[in-house]
Amino acid sequence: MRRTTLAAVCLAAAATLGLTACGTESGGATTAKDKPAVQPKKEAGPFPGLSGPDIVDKAVKATTGASSLTVKGEVPDETGNIKLDMALDTKGRCAGTMGMNGEGSVELIASASTVYMKYDEEFLRAQSKGEPAADTQAAVDMLADRWAKTKATGADAKDIAGFCDLDVLLTDFKDVNSPARKGKTTTVDGTPALMLTERDGADRYTLYVATKGKPYLLKVVNETAKKPESLTFTDYEKPVDATPPTGDVVDIDKLAG
Repeated sequence: MRRTTLAAVCLAAAATLGLTACGTESGGATTAKDKPAVQPKKEAGPFPGLSGPDIVDKAVKATTGASSLTVKGEVPDETGNIKLDMALDTKGRCAGTMGMNGEGSVELIASASTVYMKYDEEFLRAQSKGEPAADTQAAVDMLADRWAKTKATGADAKDIAGFCDLDVLLTDFKDVNSPARKGKTTTVDGTPALMLTERDGADRYTLYVATKGKPYLLKVVNETAKKPESLTFTDYEKPVDATPPTGDVVDIDKLAG
């Protein structure tokens, strides 16, 4: 069976978050010496007096300082599009679902010590393309629609365990140097937000930053891809429910001997 693509989710999400444009906003006007100074009008709306880059800096600080969040959306990697809905925290816990190219899905629950996975049949068959039919059927018979577990320190689980660490997911995001421009106000899933836009070569990004409470990043959209890429971020500081499944759970490590 081909290696699952959970590691690619981390890389793709980081690539979407790590907006690498390095320009800066600047501006200003000189006042003629023979004219009286004019007091600037107080700016209306959220984040008064702050530029787009200032707001992105605040969003980066708030978002990377979170101990947990849920990320949801669809992003590309080398082999297709990854769809995910995953809660994760800085203690290595995560829980949620992911799929690849619309070919089935896998449920995932992980802690710092153990990773639990439940594949559906479509996902197993898609990830087994090119394998002998008998081997594929054996994998389906053993794993489809039932929980399997393995140690998080095992060779096959390290990529998954790394993805489940929120600090790892947001590493590249911490070095953002954004020339974003302030846009209009809106809402993201009911949360008031400010839109900011920026360009990086041919890519055009829209960022949505919360305007109530902490200025968390709520959504990132790349609007220039052939298929728009979008990630939303919710449930900041909400505990991740990584309760291990009970009942019929296959121990992959024991089967491997």
